Amino acid sequence: MEYLKRAEPVGEQVTQGIKDTVSKILLDVEKEGLAAIRRYSEQLDGWNPESFVVGEEEIKKAADSVDDELKGHIEFAKEQVENFARLQKATLVNFEKETLPGVVLGQKQIPVNAVGSYTPSGLYPMFASSIMTVSVPKVAGVSRVVAAAAPRKDENGKPYGIYEPMLYTMATSGADQILCLGGVQALAAVSFGYEEVEPVDMIVGAGNAYVAEAKRQLFGTVGIDLLAGPTEIAIIADDSADPHLLAADLLGQAEHGPTSPAVLITSSREVAEETLREVDRWIEGDWPTKEIAGKAWRDLGEVIVCEDDEEMVRVSDEVATEHLEIQTRDPGWFLDHLTNYGSLFLSEHSTVAYSDKAIGTNHVLPTNKTSRYTGGLWVGKFTKTVTYQKVTAEGTDQVAPSAGAIAEGELMLGHALTCRIREERTGRPTGGGR
Repeated sequence: MEYLKRAEPVGEQVTQGIKDTVSKILLDVEKEGLAAIRRYSEQLDGWNPESFVVGEEEIKKAADSVDDELKGHIEFAKEQVENFARLQKATLVNFEKETLPGVVLGQKQIPVNAVGSYTPSGLYPMFASSIMTVSVPKVAGVSRVVAAAAPRKDENGKPYGIYEPMLYTMATSGADQILCLGGVQALAAVSFGYEEVEPVDMIVGAGNAYVAEAKRQLFGTVGIDLLAGPTEIAIIADDSADPHLLAADLLGQAEHGPTSPAVLITSSREVAEETLREVDRWIEGDWPTKEIAGKAWRDLGEVIVCEDDEEMVRVSDEVATEHLEIQTRDPGWFLDHLTNYGSLFLSEHSTVAYSDKAIGTNHVLPTNKTSRYTGGLWVGKFTKTVTYQKVTAEGTDQVAPSAGAIAEGELMLGHALTCRIREERTGRPTGGGR
């Protein structure tokens, strides 16, 4: 392979300063509760209302301010996400089976009881994320979802509450409680609980480096979905791909922020060179977010020319990107051979933006090469697969000799005794294998 463009070296995204700041906020909120929440919200967001819990009147005002056309589009997106989540849920089955005479083993799906959903609202108020992290746990059967987002600022820089379309989306997606509270203090509030909010069992949602670090430090106190960093895109393209479209899709994801990598992997030098020219044309011309996307591309954009399809697969699996588009003659071949990606987009019509906003698959996905070992957020993340056993005396005859012998071999004599007592009660001789 050959690099026609290579990314600049990236420093550590989560510095020791970030880790220390997050640790202090979490510790203070755990110890002091609402007092610390108020202090940090005032300090970081200039926001200290009488209550951080959003009331019904505020929700109604937000709903009234959202035009009907946008409401319709939000409803469409919500229906697609919920439908796909229901299809996924159907693959999570309960079962019970007699595996030996007198031994019945079973599996049961139990939803998590309470989830905290965080929606990022910094540079872009991404209310589509509220659908992904509120609707999906509700489809899973989660009884209580607490949604949170930072206050939005008006044209004078004064915080006024949650961005209206976001608040409307949270409410209509099924949030049971909504907090106007941002960042680390929001995650701490829902994880530890305080006067107005019962603690949750799990927190989900994307955010900045502070939010990601807070989730890392809170893991164990609560469950988390995954540790998502800056969004990423890679595109696999052969000589049939359109460089104009490739350039648009690369810049489309790069607009998330200056730390968002965008990578083209192609078997065509001609396509690679023309895509580079197209990106420059967009950035020098009328790309709407060219200041942000342009910096991301200049610093973290890559163009890699490979010998053939097999090498493109090897390179892509090493990149292990969050979003992976396939713009080739035979996208299905890549579906069969690729192994490391967060979500796959097959054919030139399958753009990442569809999944980010409205198509139905979840957009909370693994970054920083974590797709090597995990997938993204899905309905199963909110469900515990638990097991159970039913054993009769006949079952003890089958299992006790082996279980007891293994326990004795491990020197766990108390374990062995619990097996032997039951074995004696069935009338079989004790102390041996089967």
